[in-house]
Amino acid sequence: MRPNPIPIRLKEARKFAKLSQKELGIRAGIDENSASARMNQYEKGKHIPNVVMLRSMAKELDVPMSYFFCEDQVSAEIVRCIGQLTQEDREELLQQIISKLDLK
Repeated sequence: MRPNPIPIRLKEARKFAKLSQKELGIRAGIDENSASARMNQYEKGKHIPNVVMLRSMAKELDVPMSYFFCEDQVSAEIVRCIGQLTQEDREELLQQIISKLDLK
């Protein structure tokens, strides 16, 4: 059984954003007094954030929610990069992928 990717991705994205656990927790809407402890529990996998909290953290970390569910590093980086593209660029990339894979 593979480990849950959410704690791994959460910690990576937080460090990439150069935020402390407490800063991210507060920005995501957690009470200042418990923000650090809750974020620590999320990153250690003791608790998993609900969808609303995960969406809030994704917004603060500027990553798509799907980033948290990637099971390998390459997929996570692809998702993060695609999330930075404009909608037009994502559609163009999709067409290139479809063409390359000969999917129609």
